[in-house]
Amino acid sequence: MAGLLPVAEALARVLDGAGPLPEEWLPLAEADGRVLTRDLTATRTQPPRAVSAMDGYAVRAADLPGTLPVIGESAAGRPFAGALPPGTALRIFTGAEMPEGADTVVIQEDVARQGDRVLVSISVSPGRHIRPQGLDFAAGLVGLRAGTRLDPRKLALAAAMNHARLPVHRAPRIAILSTGDELVEPGTAPGPGQIVSSNALAVATLVQREGGIATNLGICADRLDETLAAVRGARQARFDILVTSGGASVGEYDLMRDVIEHEGATLGFWKIAMRPGKPLMMADLGAMRLLGLPGNPVASFVCSTIFLLPLIRRLAGRADVETPTEDAELGVDVGPNDLRADYLRAALAWRGGRLVATPFPIQDSSMVRVLAEADALVLRAPHAAAAPAGSPCRIIRLAR
Repeated sequence: MAGLLPVAEALARVLDGAGPLPEEWLPLAEADGRVLTRDLTATRTQPPRAVSAMDGYAVRAADLPGTLPVIGESAAGRPFAGALPPGTALRIFTGAEMPEGADTVVIQEDVARQGDRVLVSISVSPGRHIRPQGLDFAAGLVGLRAGTRLDPRKLALAAAMNHARLPVHRAPRIAILSTGDELVEPGTAPGPGQIVSSNALAVATLVQREGGIATNLGICADRLDETLAAVRGARQARFDILVTSGGASVGEYDLMRDVIEHEGATLGFWKIAMRPGKPLMMADLGAMRLLGLPGNPVASFVCSTIFLLPLIRRLAGRADVETPTEDAELGVDVGPNDLRADYLRAALAWRGGRLVATPFPIQDSSMVRVLAEADALVLRAPHAAAAPAGSPCRIIRLAR
């Protein structure tokens, strides 16, 4: 297996030259997960005037304690017209504007209402239970910086700053093409020697969870002309990434290298020091980057996690590009590793306050059931020594 490309170098080649996609403007409701292309500034002050933080009575602190006539009320959206004269009180509700002249709020639990008068037997300091003008933000404040990935909390701030549309990087568009005479679509009765295709669905779901737009191009037979036509169609449709599944190995029916040569592209790499996923390939077809995934379902999923998702994040303008890892400890003994980085499917459990990752006993890259049951991938470096249960390890947590 001489000449296998290390995983880190393969990932660097996948990301090389990939930059954030151009700007587009989206309505607030469609911008979740997108990345801002420019600073977002508040167009208003929040709150625009001082408001009450509680239900109670707006008064002058100098008039307390005492019995005060109630001259009106102020509610959210219906402020009191005029100033509060000395020696008077105003019924006020949470979020309502403070009247001019009032400098504090007495909560309703601390007063005794007697008809149109209130008895306040305590002293209250000025500013009590008042949200001052601009407490949250002032007009002109940069509330969200360029490069921010939007989420429900940040979208709420953008809305409060009175932005209806937001400038964001365009979402990456990913085409997914499955290849192989043996494949049939889910729900179809397989013929002799055929299997049901599952890779495209898994890849599309991963893409969509990362904020990409996935288009399934279906299944392509093991014919060069048909495969070429599908690839050229993806280029003409201006997809950002073409993900192929299968056809990347060394058999007579593995055609993706021939397709790359026919398209006049340069093969970025083929074969990496990784298990599962050795026959991964990459090429640039003009503005479209091609990732040729292995046909085995687990290898396809793991390669998508390690290579495709970081590429999507880079194109989307995100700062958190590489797939995150975390610490755990092994739940079982594992043997020594060879020259390939290993990604072991494992179950996770908390034991005595420690996160324990237990690899499944069979790690065959065709086993979708084991992949479905796994919580994480345990990372084993090339040439790693045998490690007993309880040894520290690094994991990639799989989304649930």
